[in-house]
Amino acid sequence: MNQSDRPLVEALFNFKKQHPVSLHVPGHKHGMLSRLPVEFRSALSYDFTELTGLDDLHEADGVIKASELLLSQLYKSTRSFFLVNGSTVGNLAMVYAICSPGDIVIIQRNAHKSVFNAVELTGALPVLITPPWDTSTQAPGTLAVDQVQEALDAYPEAKGIVLTYPTYYGVTGNDLKPIIELCHSHSVPVLVDEAHGAHFIVGEPFPKSALELGADVVVHSAHKTLPALTMASFLHVRSNFVEEEKVAYYLQMLQSSSPSYLLMASLDDARAYAASFNENDKQHFFELRKTFLEAIKNDTPFELIETDDPLKLLIRLVGYTGFELQEALESQGIYAELADPFQVLFVLPLWNASSTLQLESLLTKMTEAVTLLNKMPSGSVAANIPEWPVGISTLACPPSQWATMQVEWIPMEKSVGHIAGTSLIPYPPGIPLLMKGELIQDSHLSTLTDLMKMGTRFHGASRLVEGQIQVLKRDTEA
Repeated sequence: MNQSDRPLVEALFNFKKQHPVSLHVPGHKHGMLSRLPVEFRSALSYDFTELTGLDDLHEADGVIKASELLLSQLYKSTRSFFLVNGSTVGNLAMVYAICSPGDIVIIQRNAHKSVFNAVELTGALPVLITPPWDTSTQAPGTLAVDQVQEALDAYPEAKGIVLTYPTYYGVTGNDLKPIIELCHSHSVPVLVDEAHGAHFIVGEPFPKSALELGADVVVHSAHKTLPALTMASFLHVRSNFVEEEKVAYYLQMLQSSSPSYLLMASLDDARAYAASFNENDKQHFFELRKTFLEAIKNDTPFELIETDDPLKLLIRLVGYTGFELQEALESQGIYAELADPFQVLFVLPLWNASSTLQLESLLTKMTEAVTLLNKMPSGSVAANIPEWPVGISTLACPPSQWATMQVEWIPMEKSVGHIAGTSLIPYPPGIPLLMKGELIQDSHLSTLTDLMKMGTRFHGASRLVEGQIQVLKRDTEA
C-alpha cells in the first residue's frame, strides 16, 4: 500500500465530478438549499452519505476500509479505526471493551472527563492514581512505575489501566514503557488516551507513541495536532488482552450511524500528511520553531517553558495569571489553546517544508498585549493554588449507586465532608477538579474558590456563581 494515496478523498472527488443528482439525504442537496456563507457551502458539495462506491464506516469493505488499512499500516497496529465523534468516543469504546459493572479499572487522576464518563456509563469502579506535581508546567504530571505497582498490588483484580500520555501540556515522563511492561506481566491491558500525540508518528525528536511503547489501545485526536477537522480522531488496537471485535462492536453502538464524510476525508488526508512528513519537513519545522522561540525570548518579556512535545509551548508573564494573559492576547487577535492560573498554552503547527511564519506581525501583536497588561493591575492569586495530593484513592460513592441517590444544592462553605453530586471540570483542559462521587475536601474548596476568582470556566457548575455546589443526599433511601 502507498501511504501517499488517499482512497476516500479521491473517491469523494471523483464522485463529485460525475455531477450526481441528490435524491437522498442530507437535505442541503450538495449545498444548494443551504443559506450558509458561500465559503461554507463549497464544502457541502462533498458532504455525501453512504452511496454506491463511497463505502460504509460501520461495515467498511471499500474505500473507507482501504483508508483505515493505510492508517493501521502507518501506526503499526493490528487494526485502526476512524472516529467521527472525537477521542471521546474512542475513550468510551475502549473502556467498554474491558469493563463490566462492578469491575475495577485503574485511572490516572488527571484524565480527560470522557474517561470518567466511560466509568460512569459502564458502572466500573475507578481506582484513581494522582501523579506527582510537575513543577515545570505547574500541573499534575505523569505516573511513576512504583505508583502503578502499588495500585496493582492493592487491586490485583483490576481489568485494566487508563493512562493519559502526553499530558495536555506535552509532558510524557520516562516511565510509560516500564509501566506497560509491568501491567502486561500482570495480564492487565493498558489503554492510553494519547489525544495530543497523533503527530508522534513522524519520529524523533518527537516523543514515541504509546502504541510503539507497547500499549494495547491508543486513541488519537487527529484534529488536535494533524490537519484534520475538529472531532476527527483515530483509535488503534494492538493487544493480546483486548479484543478488536469488542472495540469495533462498541464503536458502532456509540458512533453516529450517519458519519460525516467530510470528517473521514480529513482523517484520510491527515494520515497522508503524517506519512509524508520527511526529514526536510522536520528540519524546516525546527528552524521555524527556533526562530519563533528566539524572537520571543529576545524581543518580549514573556517567559517560555518548553515541554517534551515540541508542538507545545507555555507562555508566562511575571505578575499576571494565564487568564489575564489570555485576555490581552485575544484583544490582539492571538488565541491560545488554553489558560490556567500560571500561563497560556500555545499549540504550534506541525509546519512542513512549504510552511511560512509571519513572525513580525505576530511579535507586534504580542508586544501590544504586554503594553495592554502593563496598564492594568493584576489580580493574580496563582501562587495560592494548592497541589493535588499524590496517592491512590477511590470514590466515596461508586457509580452503581448514583442512579438511586438524590442530589441537593448546598452552600460551598458547608460542602466539605459531603459527596460531590456532579463533577466540577475546569474547561479547558477538561480534567476534573472534583469528581462526582468524590468526598469534598478543604483542598478542593480552596482551589475551586481561587479558580473562580480568576474567572475560570467550568463544566458542571451551573450554581457556582451563586456560591452553591451539588452534593449527594446522605439520607435518601433507594
